[in-house]
Amino acid sequence: MRILFLGDVVGRSGRECVVSHLPGLVAQWSLDLVVVNGENAAGGFGITEAIHDELRAAGADAITLGNHAFDQREALVFIERAPALVRPLNYPPGTPGRGAALVEARNGARVLVVNVMGRVFMDPLDDPFAGLDRALDGATLGEMVDAVVVDVHAETTSEKQAIGHFCDGRASLVVGTHTHVPTADYRILSGGTAYMTDAGMCGAYDGVIGMDKEEPLRRFTRKLASGRFEPAAGPAALSGVAVETDDRTGLAVKVAAVRMGAGLEPSRPTFWD
Repeated sequence: MRILFLGDVVGRSGRECVVSHLPGLVAQWSLDLVVVNGENAAGGFGITEAIHDELRAAGADAITLGNHAFDQREALVFIERAPALVRPLNYPPGTPGRGAALVEARNGARVLVVNVMGRVFMDPLDDPFAGLDRALDGATLGEMVDAVVVDVHAETTSEKQAIGHFCDGRASLVVGTHTHVPTADYRILSGGTAYMTDAGMCGAYDGVIGMDKEEPLRRFTRKLASGRFEPAAGPAALSGVAVETDDRTGLAVKVAAVRMGAGLEPSRPTFWD
């Protein structure tokens, strides 16, 4: 199975970058599954139903979220009718939506997509490890499902890496989101799970984690807020990770970084060329 995961889509420039690149990549690489983190897609804060539909139409089979999941109030409602929109599973009981979704890939395979949020320097949600344990125990890789993709929306590299090892052998891919900077540690762990600490973002890199640089600079240098954060409006880059899995076990056999567009050194999965 060929899987593409794209990091946090930030604002209009990030959306336009995904919409312009993704349909061609689906065709060129014969992708079976595309997962996109969309929690910053609406002006940098949350997601709307229209944007959800736009990303799905571009080729996203599932969309994951994070700490900005419900910044757009309409998400509290439309998430219930969007079965492939996945918010962190360790939100408290009663939170709208779902933390895991069973998605049918283009090749007919069954894929469990799980979203979990870290707790270090983040909102103190329920235990992500316990939640993942329950989710993965209920969907054995290679038996009950053909692939498992876990989006770890977290601040610290240590917590992301710990979750990667915790899921090793039980997931096809564990990938971090939230910090918006692609890491160079993409690899296959000893148990066969592809891992990357952060997929990076789909957005304008000539800014501060996707935001126009002026307001963050004012806050850092003067300790005064003079306005709200706005997404950077310049040319954007698409960033993520590509994984190929074994059809029998669902574990990863190949992994590579994906970077294309403005502001980043290009990278692509040459094993699909």
